[in-house]
Amino acid sequence: MYRELFFSFWKIGAFTIGGGYVMIPIMEQELVDRRGWLTREEFLDYMSLSQAMPGVFAVNMATCVGRRLGGMKGVLCAVLGNILMPIALILLLAMFFHLFRDNVVVDRIFMGLRPAVVALIAAPVFRLAKSAKLSWSSCWIPIVAALLIWLFDVSPIWIVLAAIGGGMLWGVIRQNSDNSQSSNVGPSR
Repeated sequence: MYRELFFSFWKIGAFTIGGGYVMIPIMEQELVDRRGWLTREEFLDYMSLSQAMPGVFAVNMATCVGRRLGGMKGVLCAVLGNILMPIALILLLAMFFHLFRDNVVVDRIFMGLRPAVVALIAAPVFRLAKSAKLSWSSCWIPIVAALLIWLFDVSPIWIVLAAIGGGMLWGVIRQNSDNSQSSNVGPSR
């Protein structure tokens, strides 16, 4: 189990170009579809938790999944698997960056990768929105959040805090509504 956990997260870390959010489709495929370690709902919950926690998204995700599957040894295997290859690649890149930093071909390669990275981020957003059971009536929330960040430069921290507060408030309102409806229903005579 620990070996599989290490190599699954090694693969996720090794083949991700573009940051933590590009890892989402690779993680989903590996953890949900291929290994069956998580359901889609659990994956979505861990993803939400990993984004809300301080630190690097990929490491947070590896920590959550590793803890669930193998306790502290699982955390160690998943996190080490996830960070070893990127650390090695960053060290190699840092050692040789001066040789190709002004290379036109390398610049064009990175320009070509940008649209692919956007697609890799957009695809799981739609898939996760579907598995989160977002309805058209709640679609305005991520749209408004994205617009606030993009157009008005609102810090994502405020968006997360507002979402937490809004979710708590909505939960209290629904609970009070459910309680009042169940108390209005009396025994039939």
